Amino acid sequence: MTQIGDFVDLKVPAKPEYVGIVRLTVSGIANRIGYSYDDIEDIKIAVAEACTNVVDHAYEDSGNIAVSFHVCDDRLEIIVADKGESYDLDELRATLGPIDVDKPIGELKEGGLGLFLINTLMDKVEISEESGVVIVMTKFLHRDGVEQDVDGISTSSTSN
Repeated sequence: MTQIGDFVDLKVPAKPEYVGIVRLTVSGIANRIGYSYDDIEDIKIAVAEACTNVVDHAYEDSGNIAVSFHVCDDRLEIIVADKGESYDLDELRATLGPIDVDKPIGELKEGGLGLFLINTLMDKVEISEESGVVIVMTKFLHRDGVEQDVDGISTSSTSN
């Protein structure tokens, strides 16, 4: 049986001073789910980069960043969206350079570091440009490989 999960929606002005609120929100959600400190930091950086892209590129005057968090048993999906002017994604990628984790970071074109970081820090990244720009970032929850008390067998040892 697949659990649908919880949804948390947040809408903030597309201004730099509100990116921190989104970071705090994702940190709280990821902590509640049980991500490690390092994974939470990775998620916060990726989300901040996605929000900063909206702040820097989506609107000429004013607008909002819509952030949705889909909390599942085995992952957190974060959707960052704007309703700004849509741009040609292929053209943007050409100007930013490839998002290739195997390529040396020194070869990235200016402005490509944010997308490179998002792609590196998250397990799955999808971008759509149909109505504004939407980026969907997924981070899977990696639990400890040893389950406690499986089939009534204790995992503790009593050696002296």
